[in-house]
Amino acid sequence: MSSPRALILRAPGINCERETHHAFARAGAAPEYVHVGQLLADPGQLDRFSILAVPGGFAYGDDISSGRVLAQELRAGLGERLLQFVDRGGLALGICNGFQVLVRLGLLPCTRHKLDEEVTLTHNLSNHYECRWVTLRTQKSRCVFLPEGLTLRWPAAHGEGRLMAKDKAMQQTLVDEGYAALLYVDAAGRPTEHYPDNPNGSPLAIAGLTNTSGRVLGMMPHPDRSYLPTHMPQWRRTLLEQGALPEDGDGMVVFREMVKAAKAEG
Repeated sequence: MSSPRALILRAPGINCERETHHAFARAGAAPEYVHVGQLLADPGQLDRFSILAVPGGFAYGDDISSGRVLAQELRAGLGERLLQFVDRGGLALGICNGFQVLVRLGLLPCTRHKLDEEVTLTHNLSNHYECRWVTLRTQKSRCVFLPEGLTLRWPAAHGEGRLMAKDKAMQQTLVDEGYAALLYVDAAGRPTEHYPDNPNGSPLAIAGLTNTSGRVLGMMPHPDRSYLPTHMPQWRRTLLEQGALPEDGDGMVVFREMVKAAKAEG
């Protein structure tokens, strides 16, 4: 079976594309860098890929609001092609700044199957940039490739990560109807809104979203910075106590499961 092709988007200010590329290659995909200018000049090339990844960073410096400029570029230049990509079986991933892009673009949560910005990612309640390891739990959700019931340690690094719906009812709907795929949890494994376990104060502990079809996933913490066993903060202790390291770090599950789902689509 051929390796699914993964488009790793490049744009001014994106700075996590190499980690994302390597993680997908390690998972068995055939990743390729594509600059946003190239993609907008030839939108049809999206049809050659099974996976679209928007990595983290500070696209266009995040000068207006995080991810806003890149989202507007993609909306104007690709628009319905992105919905068509997902409808035909394509998978999409947005990490940190990439999550902000997909939210502002309207590809997440996309409850009405059109590109409207339904939720937002706004400033952390701490009013400053947060860089820390967090614990996450995967929920039973619409996502077609993220298993439920996993407890994961990933690093978070963002200033605008508090996910807010238009009202409390919509925020609850995201959880109740399977859009909230990842939650921040405390040391006891309970969803939490409290700092620092929830570094931004997202109501109902939402750390990541999927879309209506479950083929798009975005999250604020970084699986791309925790996919190798030596990325994990206690890897030396693990090596000392167990004599060997596991094959993967906690973030690798996202890339392996996405590639597995893409292969299943054929």
